[in-house]
Amino acid sequence: MKIASVIGQDGVVDESVEKMAYDVGREIAQAGYVLVSGGRGGVMAHACRGAKDAGGLTLGVLPGADKKDANPCLDIALTTGFGYARNTLVVSSADLIVAVAGRYGTLSEIALALNYGKKVFIMRGSGGVCDNLGPALTREFGEENVVLGDMDALKKMF
Repeated sequence: MKIASVIGQDGVVDESVEKMAYDVGREIAQAGYVLVSGGRGGVMAHACRGAKDAGGLTLGVLPGADKKDANPCLDIALTTGFGYARNTLVVSSADLIVAVAGRYGTLSEIALALNYGKKVFIMRGSGGVCDNLGPALTREFGEENVVLGDMDALKKMF
């Protein structure tokens, strides 16, 4: 079974980012992948909702030790108590990493993914570190490692 990890910011996100994350989750599920995320709110919750609405399976790797922090669209909420170290599990378990918006946590996940030799797909137009650093990451690490694209380009990754 293939795994796609969705990484992106927790908390409140713009409506356009909500829709983008939802669509990413839906596409992941329709492609037959399991969606793994950090299991919390924001991008993670919207992607999980998209996957669930498409009949997919979702797993959240939570930073804390309490399942109450999990978003409601998880099939499996894995508590770790690892804090940001849980990002290692989120990216190392994936066949593909999809980044939407994001801040420093997302940036750390992108760096970990590249260190593990994982391909990172960055959603163009999602804001945050994706838009601010996506082009520089593609230049530095090459398009074979970092792909900056839209939903149509993402569909070709599966």
